[in-house]
Amino acid sequence: MSTFNVNAARAQRLEALGRAWSFELDDHTFELPTELSRATARKLRALDDNDVDGLLRLLLGEDQFARFDRLDLTMQDIAAILEAYGKETGLGLGEG
Repeated sequence: MSTFNVNAARAQRLEALGRAWSFELDDHTFELPTELSRATARKLRALDDNDVDGLLRLLLGEDQFARFDRLDLTMQDIAAILEAYGKETGLGLGEG
C-alpha cells in the first residue's frame, strides 16, 4: 500500500489554484485565500451565520476589509462574490 503524500497533494492544489483568488470591484482588486488554515476555520465556525462583515474581515484581512468596507455594494454583490469564490476554490462559504 502506498503512502499518501500530503505535501505533494497541497503542491498540486496550489499549482492549480494559486495561493489567492482575486476579484475586482470598482477600481479595486481584492484577494481571498484559496486554502484556509485550521485556525481560520475555527474562527469561521465561531462567527454567527449572519455575520457577513466578520466573514469578509477574516478572509480579506484588516487592510483589504477597510478598503472593501468603504465601497457601496449590495448583499447580492457579496453573494455573487462568495458563490464565484466557492466555485473556483471548492470552499463553500456563506451557504445556508
